[in-house]
Amino acid sequence: MKSGFVSILGRPNAGKSTLLNALLGQKLAIVTAKPQTTRTSIQGVLTADDYQIVFVDTPGIHRSNTLMNKRMMDTVRASAAADVVLFLVDVLEPFSDEDAQAVDLVKKIEAPAIAILNKVDKLADKTKLLALIEQLRTLHEFAEFIPISAMKGTGTDTLLKEIVKRLPEGEAMYPEDHLTDQPERFLAAEILREKILHHTQQEVPHAVAVMIETWVETPKVLKIAATIYVEKAGQKAILIGAGGAGLKKIGTLARYEMEKTFGRKIFLQTFVKVKPNWRQDPEFLAAIDWRSMLGQ
Repeated sequence: MKSGFVSILGRPNAGKSTLLNALLGQKLAIVTAKPQTTRTSIQGVLTADDYQIVFVDTPGIHRSNTLMNKRMMDTVRASAAADVVLFLVDVLEPFSDEDAQAVDLVKKIEAPAIAILNKVDKLADKTKLLALIEQLRTLHEFAEFIPISAMKGTGTDTLLKEIVKRLPEGEAMYPEDHLTDQPERFLAAEILREKILHHTQQEVPHAVAVMIETWVETPKVLKIAATIYVEKAGQKAILIGAGGAGLKKIGTLARYEMEKTFGRKIFLQTFVKVKPNWRQDPEFLAAIDWRSMLGQ
């Protein structure tokens, strides 16, 4: 039996959460086209007959300009203590100084790092892969280079074999039916935030936080009340929409997905409040951290 931790690192929008979902075979992490969708580390556990992998999805590696962003980068550094590191690169984007700086973080990690060349299904000129591999090779001694499409799941079988090959021997750390360390309250908040990110533009997505206020389970229905926080009154107006249509649509879509995720009937109430500069408020950031939902 082999078991270990595998951290998924990379720049924002490289496809880390999509890869986590593809490897697990089910949706766990929310996915949007907006950068910095993932704000905290998320564990996803994959158990087979002869191995158990604890994947750790992380926020994108970026420059920190708010207290929230600094905490996100602290999360990335803490998650880097793993048995294997997956470093995702978006092959559709030009390799930048920010990408090189992200590799610098990987270089500080003692664990073997596999370079994942993601979104190859959308790359017309495949010769660009060779140039990218050579560029990465000059920056760090990666253990392997694997082209994949996280969206389509191609290349993930090869990736899993390369990961297992490098895992230490050891017993499983979790029961075989264990999927994640996230409490249901946090998953519900993330589902609602995902729908907001999909249906809002401009500055609204980055200014949104979701807090589950009440969680009441009855024999027939799970009753959830959630508060959506924004930083400005104008953002609140955009989110609610004309006659409340925007918020109603977001709430309906979130409720449908929660019912699929939790396998029960959901009654969802949503409220929107303005909390200026919440991204710089340490007490508020602690309150929306999933660990606080576990009493940790």
